[in-house]
Amino acid sequence: MKQIILNADDFGRHVLINRAVERGVQDGVLRSATVMPGGAAFDDAAALAARTPTLGIGIHLTLVNGNPVLPPAAIPSLVTEAGTFVDDHTAFAVRLLRGAVNLDEVRAELAAQLRRVEAAGIHPTHADSHQHMHVLPGVIDIVLDLCRAAGVPAMRAPRAPLFAGNFGGIGQLVGRTGLAVLARRAATKAQRCGIRVPDHFAGIVAGEAVDTETLTQIAVSLGDGVTEVMLHPGTDNAVLIRDCLWNHDFEAELAAVCAPGVHDALAVVGAEIVNFRIYGD
Repeated sequence: MKQIILNADDFGRHVLINRAVERGVQDGVLRSATVMPGGAAFDDAAALAARTPTLGIGIHLTLVNGNPVLPPAAIPSLVTEAGTFVDDHTAFAVRLLRGAVNLDEVRAELAAQLRRVEAAGIHPTHADSHQHMHVLPGVIDIVLDLCRAAGVPAMRAPRAPLFAGNFGGIGQLVGRTGLAVLARRAATKAQRCGIRVPDHFAGIVAGEAVDTETLTQIAVSLGDGVTEVMLHPGTDNAVLIRDCLWNHDFEAELAAVCAPGVHDALAVVGAEIVNFRIYGD
Protein backbone atom coordinates (compact mmCIF):
# COMPACT_ATOMS: atom_id res chain seq x y z
CA MET A 1 0.00 0.00 0.00
CA LYS A 2 1.19 3.51 -0.84
CA GLN A 3 0.08 6.44 1.31
CA ILE A 4 1.19 10.05 1.08
CA ILE A 5 0.99 12.86 3.61
CA LEU A 6 1.48 16.33 2.15
CA ASN A 7 2.17 18.59 5.12
CA ALA A 8 2.23 22.40 5.13
CA ASP A 9 4.73 23.71 7.66
CA ASP A 10 4.51 27.17 9.29
CA PHE A 11 0.70 27.15 9.54
CA GLY A 12 -0.18 30.18 11.67
CA ARG A 13 3.02 32.06 10.90
CA HIS A 14 1.27 34.43 8.46
CA VAL A 15 -2.30 34.85 7.28
CA LEU A 16 -1.20 34.34 3.66
CA ILE A 17 0.24 30.95 4.62
CA ASN A 18 -3.11 30.12 6.24
CA ARG A 19 -4.97 31.09 3.07
CA ALA A 20 -2.68 28.82 1.07
CA VAL A 21 -3.40 25.92 3.42
CA GLU A 22 -7.12 26.55 3.04
CA ARG A 23 -6.87 26.58 -0.74
CA GLY A 24 -4.61 23.53 -0.77
CA VAL A 25 -7.30 21.55 1.05
CA GLN A 26 -10.20 22.87 -1.01
CA ASP A 27 -8.59 22.68 -4.46
CA GLY A 28 -5.74 20.23 -4.06
CA VAL A 29 -4.15 17.30 -2.22
CA LEU A 30 -3.15 19.02 1.03
CA ARG A 31 -4.53 17.18 4.06
CA SER A 32 -2.04 18.02 6.81
CA ALA A 33 -0.42 21.08 8.37
CA THR A 34 1.68 21.87 11.42
CA VAL A 35 0.74 24.98 13.35
CA MET A 36 3.35 27.36 14.79
CA PRO A 37 2.21 28.15 18.34
CA GLY A 38 3.91 31.56 18.51
CA GLY A 39 2.90 32.57 15.00
CA ALA A 40 1.32 35.97 14.39
CA ALA A 41 -1.64 34.31 12.64
CA PHE A 42 -2.12 31.48 15.17
CA ASP A 43 -5.71 32.42 16.06
CA ASP A 44 -6.68 32.57 12.39
CA ALA A 45 -5.08 29.14 11.87
CA ALA A 46 -6.98 27.67 14.81
CA ALA A 47 -10.26 29.00 13.41
CA LEU A 48 -9.44 27.51 10.00
CA ALA A 49 -8.62 24.17 11.62
CA ALA A 50 -11.97 24.16 13.42
CA ARG A 51 -13.92 24.62 10.21
CA THR A 52 -11.82 22.20 8.12
CA PRO A 53 -12.30 18.70 9.52
CA THR A 54 -10.44 17.02 6.65
CA LEU A 55 -7.23 18.81 7.69
CA GLY A 56 -5.05 17.02 10.25
CA ILE A 57 -3.18 19.50 12.46
CA GLY A 58 0.17 18.81 14.07
CA ILE A 59 2.39 21.08 16.15
CA HIS A 60 5.34 22.93 14.58
CA LEU A 61 7.57 23.21 17.64
CA THR A 62 9.66 26.37 17.46
CA LEU A 63 13.02 27.21 19.01
CA VAL A 64 14.50 29.39 16.25
CA ASN A 65 13.31 32.07 13.82
CA GLY A 66 10.10 32.94 15.63
CA ASN A 67 8.46 34.11 18.82
CA PRO A 68 8.22 32.23 22.12
CA VAL A 69 4.97 31.53 23.93
CA LEU A 70 6.46 32.04 27.40
CA PRO A 71 7.63 35.49 28.55
CA PRO A 72 11.22 36.02 27.38
CA ALA A 73 12.35 36.57 30.96
CA ALA A 74 11.37 32.98 31.75
CA ILE A 75 13.62 31.51 29.05
CA PRO A 76 16.69 33.79 28.84
CA SER A 77 18.97 31.19 27.24
CA LEU A 78 16.60 30.81 24.29
CA VAL A 79 15.99 34.41 23.29
CA THR A 80 17.78 37.50 22.04
CA GLU A 81 17.72 40.91 23.72
CA ALA A 82 14.65 41.64 21.59
CA GLY A 83 12.81 38.71 23.20
CA THR A 84 12.67 36.57 20.06
CA PHE A 85 14.33 33.29 19.21
CA VAL A 86 17.65 33.45 17.38
CA ASP A 87 17.18 33.33 13.61
CA ASP A 88 20.05 31.03 12.73
CA HIS A 89 19.52 27.31 13.36
CA THR A 90 23.26 26.64 13.13
CA ALA A 91 23.99 29.20 15.85
CA PHE A 92 21.33 27.61 18.07
CA ALA A 93 22.78 24.13 17.50
CA VAL A 94 26.29 25.32 18.35
CA ARG A 95 25.07 27.02 21.53
CA LEU A 96 23.18 23.87 22.49
CA LEU A 97 26.20 21.64 21.99
CA ARG A 98 28.34 24.04 24.04
CA GLY A 99 25.90 23.88 26.95
CA ALA A 100 24.73 27.48 26.57
CA VAL A 101 21.09 26.46 26.10
CA ASN A 102 19.20 25.54 29.26
CA LEU A 103 17.28 22.34 28.53
CA ASP A 104 14.87 23.02 31.39
CA GLU A 105 13.91 26.21 29.55
CA VAL A 106 13.52 24.22 26.32
CA ARG A 107 11.16 21.84 28.09
CA ALA A 108 9.16 24.69 29.64
CA GLU A 109 8.80 26.55 26.34
CA LEU A 110 7.85 23.52 24.26
CA ALA A 111 5.36 22.42 26.92
CA ALA A 112 3.81 25.91 26.80
CA GLN A 113 3.59 25.68 23.02
CA LEU A 114 1.79 22.37 23.28
CA ARG A 115 -0.60 23.78 25.89
CA ARG A 116 -1.45 26.72 23.62
CA VAL A 117 -2.31 24.40 20.75
CA GLU A 118 -4.44 22.18 22.97
CA ALA A 119 -6.19 25.21 24.49
CA ALA A 120 -7.24 26.19 20.95
CA GLY A 121 -9.14 22.90 20.68
CA ILE A 122 -6.48 21.14 18.59
CA HIS A 123 -5.22 17.69 19.55
CA PRO A 124 -2.04 17.41 17.50
CA THR A 125 -1.88 14.54 15.04
CA HIS A 126 1.92 14.67 15.13
CA ALA A 127 4.93 16.82 15.95
CA ASP A 128 7.66 18.36 13.86
CA SER A 129 9.69 21.54 14.28
CA HIS A 130 10.77 24.73 12.62
CA GLN A 131 14.12 24.08 10.89
CA HIS A 132 14.16 20.53 12.30
CA MET A 133 15.40 21.53 15.76
CA HIS A 134 13.50 18.65 17.38
CA VAL A 135 16.08 16.10 16.20
CA LEU A 136 18.97 17.74 18.07
CA PRO A 137 20.55 15.86 21.00
CA GLY A 138 18.74 16.63 24.24
CA VAL A 139 15.86 18.34 22.46
CA ILE A 140 14.62 15.07 20.94
CA ASP A 141 14.27 13.49 24.37
CA ILE A 142 12.20 16.43 25.61
CA VAL A 143 9.98 16.32 22.53
CA LEU A 144 9.36 12.60 22.90
CA ASP A 145 8.54 13.01 26.62
CA LEU A 146 6.01 15.74 25.81
CA CYS A 147 4.48 13.75 22.95
CA ARG A 148 4.03 10.67 25.13
CA ALA A 149 2.47 12.68 27.96
CA ALA A 150 0.06 14.45 25.58
CA GLY A 151 -0.80 11.38 23.52
CA VAL A 152 0.70 12.75 20.30
CA PRO A 153 1.06 9.55 18.26
CA ALA A 154 3.57 10.48 15.55
CA MET A 155 6.59 12.61 14.71
CA ARG A 156 8.48 13.73 11.61
CA ALA A 157 11.88 12.22 10.87
CA PRO A 158 13.40 14.48 8.16
CA ARG A 159 15.49 11.81 6.44
CA ALA A 160 15.86 13.74 3.19
CA PRO A 161 18.03 12.53 0.30
CA LEU A 162 21.55 13.97 0.45
CA PHE A 163 21.55 15.19 -3.14
CA ALA A 164 17.96 16.44 -3.50
CA GLY A 165 17.38 19.69 -5.39
CA ASN A 166 20.17 22.05 -6.34
CA PHE A 167 23.21 20.55 -4.67
CA GLY A 168 25.38 23.27 -3.11
CA GLY A 169 28.72 21.58 -2.63
CA ILE A 170 30.65 20.16 0.30
CA GLY A 171 29.21 22.51 2.93
CA GLN A 172 25.67 21.51 2.06
CA LEU A 173 26.66 17.84 1.95
CA VAL A 174 28.06 18.07 5.49
CA GLY A 175 24.90 19.79 6.72
CA ARG A 176 22.57 17.29 5.08
CA THR A 177 24.61 14.35 6.29
CA GLY A 178 24.46 15.65 9.84
CA LEU A 179 20.69 16.13 9.60
CA ALA A 180 20.24 12.65 8.14
CA VAL A 181 22.20 11.07 11.00
CA LEU A 182 20.23 13.00 13.62
CA ALA A 183 16.92 12.25 11.90
CA ARG A 184 17.59 8.51 11.84
CA ARG A 185 18.62 8.61 15.51
CA ALA A 186 15.44 10.53 16.35
CA ALA A 187 13.30 8.04 14.42
CA THR A 188 14.83 5.13 16.32
CA LYS A 189 14.23 6.83 19.66
CA ALA A 190 10.63 7.65 18.69
CA GLN A 191 9.83 4.11 17.61
CA ARG A 192 11.30 2.68 20.81
CA CYS A 193 8.84 4.69 22.88
CA GLY A 194 5.84 3.93 20.69
CA ILE A 195 5.73 7.11 18.61
CA ARG A 196 5.34 6.43 14.90
CA VAL A 197 7.25 8.02 12.04
CA PRO A 198 6.48 7.76 8.31
CA ASP A 199 8.51 5.27 6.31
CA HIS A 200 9.84 7.89 3.90
CA PHE A 201 10.42 11.65 3.85
CA ALA A 202 10.50 13.97 0.85
CA GLY A 203 10.95 17.69 0.52
CA ILE A 204 14.02 19.77 -0.12
CA VAL A 205 15.57 20.69 3.21
CA ALA A 206 17.66 23.61 1.92
CA GLY A 207 14.56 25.72 1.35
CA GLU A 208 14.03 25.20 -2.36
CA ALA A 209 10.45 24.95 -3.52
CA VAL A 210 8.81 21.60 -4.14
CA ASP A 211 7.30 22.76 -7.43
CA THR A 212 4.83 20.91 -9.64
CA GLU A 213 7.54 19.04 -11.54
CA THR A 214 9.24 17.93 -8.32
CA LEU A 215 6.00 16.89 -6.63
CA THR A 216 4.90 14.96 -9.72
CA GLN A 217 8.23 13.11 -9.71
CA ILE A 218 7.78 12.29 -6.02
CA ALA A 219 4.32 10.96 -6.85
CA VAL A 220 5.35 8.71 -9.73
CA SER A 221 8.29 7.24 -7.80
CA LEU A 222 6.41 6.74 -4.52
CA GLY A 223 7.48 3.67 -2.56
CA ASP A 224 5.36 1.34 -0.47
CA GLY A 225 4.39 2.55 2.98
CA VAL A 226 3.82 6.11 4.19
CA THR A 227 5.69 9.04 2.65
CA GLU A 228 5.60 12.52 4.18
CA VAL A 229 6.26 15.47 1.88
CA MET A 230 7.29 18.72 3.59
CA LEU A 231 5.84 21.85 1.99
CA HIS A 232 5.72 25.60 2.66
CA PRO A 233 2.88 26.98 0.50
CA GLY A 234 1.80 30.62 0.46
CA THR A 235 -0.31 32.94 -1.66
CA ASP A 236 1.92 35.98 -2.27
CA ASN A 237 5.69 35.68 -2.63
CA ALA A 238 6.41 39.39 -2.40
CA VAL A 239 4.63 39.82 0.92
CA LEU A 240 5.80 36.56 2.45
CA ILE A 241 9.44 37.02 1.46
CA ARG A 242 9.33 40.48 3.03
CA ASP A 243 7.50 39.47 6.20
CA CYS A 244 9.18 36.10 6.79
CA LEU A 245 12.64 37.24 5.63
CA TRP A 246 12.95 34.06 3.56
CA ASN A 247 13.54 34.04 -0.19
CA HIS A 248 11.28 31.08 -0.89
CA ASP A 249 8.86 30.37 -3.75
CA PHE A 250 5.74 29.87 -1.63
CA GLU A 251 3.45 30.28 -4.65
CA ALA A 252 5.14 27.43 -6.54
CA GLU A 253 4.39 25.02 -3.70
CA LEU A 254 0.75 26.12 -3.55
CA ALA A 255 0.48 25.61 -7.30
CA ALA A 256 2.00 22.14 -6.92
CA VAL A 257 -0.49 20.87 -4.34
CA CYS A 258 -3.34 22.19 -6.49
CA ALA A 259 -2.01 20.89 -9.82
CA PRO A 260 -4.34 18.35 -11.49
CA GLY A 261 -1.29 16.52 -12.81
CA VAL A 262 -0.09 15.78 -9.28
CA HIS A 263 -3.48 14.37 -8.31
CA ASP A 264 -3.54 12.28 -11.48
CA ALA A 265 -0.01 10.96 -10.88
CA LEU A 266 -0.95 9.86 -7.36
CA ALA A 267 -4.06 8.13 -8.75
CA VAL A 268 -2.01 6.27 -11.36
CA VAL A 269 0.29 4.76 -8.72
CA GLY A 270 -2.66 3.97 -6.46
CA ALA A 271 -1.56 6.26 -3.63
CA GLU A 272 -3.96 7.14 -0.84
CA ILE A 273 -3.81 10.78 0.25
CA VAL A 274 -3.90 10.82 4.06
CA ASN A 275 -2.73 12.77 7.10
CA PHE A 276 -1.14 11.76 10.38
CA ARG A 277 -4.48 10.67 11.81
CA ILE A 278 -3.66 7.23 10.39
CA TYR A 279 -1.35 6.79 13.38
CA GLY A 280 -4.10 7.60 15.85
CA ASP A 281 -6.42 4.83 14.69
